[in-house]
Amino acid sequence: MLILSLANVTKTFGGLVAVAGVTCAVERGQIVGLIGPNGAGKTTIFNLITGSIKPDDGHIFFSGRALNGLKPHKVVALGVARTFQTIRLFPNLTVLENVLSGCHCRLVSGTIASLLRLPSQRQEEKLVLKRAMAELEFVGLAGEWASLAGSLSYGDQRRLEIARALATEPKLLILDEPAGGMNERETTTLMGLVGQIRDRDITIMLIEHDMGFVMKICHRILVMENGSLIAQGSPREVQSDPRVIEAYLGQDES
Repeated sequence: MLILSLANVTKTFGGLVAVAGVTCAVERGQIVGLIGPNGAGKTTIFNLITGSIKPDDGHIFFSGRALNGLKPHKVVALGVARTFQTIRLFPNLTVLENVLSGCHCRLVSGTIASLLRLPSQRQEEKLVLKRAMAELEFVGLAGEWASLAGSLSYGDQRRLEIARALATEPKLLILDEPAGGMNERETTTLMGLVGQIRDRDITIMLIEHDMGFVMKICHRILVMENGSLIAQGSPREVQSDPRVIEAYLGQDES
């Protein structure tokens, strides 16, 4: 069953074609890698899916719902969450407060209920705190709940950002270079975490330059170059594709 599909999606910035008529699909339950050289258009694809920018042409569908023109918070409400290539936490807030910020989109209590501290609002607050702590436990950061986010190690900040994204209750989690800057131990831990997220019936789409990471964990890989999708398939199929080899390694002249 498809959870995400792009049909002839195009995006230009002035004279630069960042995404050129990309058509692809992601099935529910898969871990899909989006790879390619720097400047291939990968992050632009993620920005288009999540509503940060609008496509010039083409259509994007999530669970049968058109995403074109929706604001980012509306996309999140539908069940799409993401992390960023550059960590975007609130460094002067606690670890718990950062995760609670991700729960905001699922709150139902209105302004009056919050101001009057009605029983329904207090009960919702307890449930939200419980959920936030559960996500911190899931990523291995429950013991740091009172620490300032900015005091965490780089790898822990990455995991905190994932916890905050999970707090939005996503059906699709988009990770932009989640292993970037991590050491080997942290990368191995992250690989296990991504697998556990998948086991929660959350579909995952990720950009990653660590090919070992991508080939070990992804069910399917999409390869971009110069804004176009040049290959897609299983890790084995992509590794042996001549176009992929040329894009990454160059073509020998003889």
